[in-house]
Amino acid sequence: MVVNMKDITPIISALIAFAVTAGLGYIVIPALRRLKFGQTILDIGPNWHKDKQGTPTMGGVMTVAGVLLGVAAAFAFSAFSDGRFYGEMHDPFRLTLLLAGLIMAICMSAIGFIDDYIKVVKKRNLGLTARQKTFLQLLVSAAYLATLALSGMSTTYIPFVGDVDIFSGFGLLFWPIALMFIYGFTNAVNLTDGIDGLASTVTLVVACAFMLGAGFLYNMGMNAMGAALAGACVGFVVWNAHPAKVFMGDTGSMFLGGMVVALSFGIGRPILLIFAGFVYFIEALSVMLQVGYYKATKKRLFKMSPLHHHFEMCGWSEEKIVFVFSAVAFVGCVIALLPILFNW
Repeated sequence: MVVNMKDITPIISALIAFAVTAGLGYIVIPALRRLKFGQTILDIGPNWHKDKQGTPTMGGVMTVAGVLLGVAAAFAFSAFSDGRFYGEMHDPFRLTLLLAGLIMAICMSAIGFIDDYIKVVKKRNLGLTARQKTFLQLLVSAAYLATLALSGMSTTYIPFVGDVDIFSGFGLLFWPIALMFIYGFTNAVNLTDGIDGLASTVTLVVACAFMLGAGFLYNMGMNAMGAALAGACVGFVVWNAHPAKVFMGDTGSMFLGGMVVALSFGIGRPILLIFAGFVYFIEALSVMLQVGYYKATKKRLFKMSPLHHHFEMCGWSEEKIVFVFSAVAFVGCVIALLPILFNW
């Protein structure tokens, strides 16, 4: 039996991303300790989180490096073996989807890095102001959408409806909705990063779903990018599983948010992130409900928000929360893949 070497391109991407991310832990974590880039645990969090005070943060740079080198390695391998990924990159639109997605995620990570730097180095616990962060995130989101529009994106796919023209009629609503969609999900992933291993493990599940979806759609660029993200998440969990030896910080969580958004747009089905990213969605929703309910009644709807902290306060261990939330993410991802598998 002859093995088609093109088929292992996503495996190469995942393995390199894993090796780089996990390997960098031996370099980055000691460096963060020397620089005294330790996490400050706010008093509003669970009392037992005080034990995590001083744990190195901004470890998300490991994930960023892992993903970028994983995608680069996949491209190099595909070029060497004359694979489908390499061939796709001769299509300007496919190339733009890949590069614009990576650049958007890196820019989101840069915003997170600035926020982390202010918190850790400048000793301002809240980092960037909400207005500053919102402006920068919306700017990056708008630039990403403008790039896609200028490169030729003219439709979006909606299950049971098909391709919808986004430059006429009701289709024009796509643009403001997409802007808030990118902004919202990037911040939702950020909110999910609250206990050891949670954001990375949930994102691993989501990345695998989009990797498979891209494969079914013969979009090998997004297939390789999803594989790289999955591999990097596993590599980071090596260091971030409970008890965490490093935190990703906003540097990492906002990169993860940008990446899952880029994958959803990259396969032309951003609407599927609503299902694949259901855990992110309920985490963000729990915060909005908590704030709204408290303003209206002066009482708390949850013991604490985001939702994972509520379950912590109910006595769940961090490991149990990670397992249950990842299982919920898996179910959401299966639902997200159904329209692709059955061409709905």
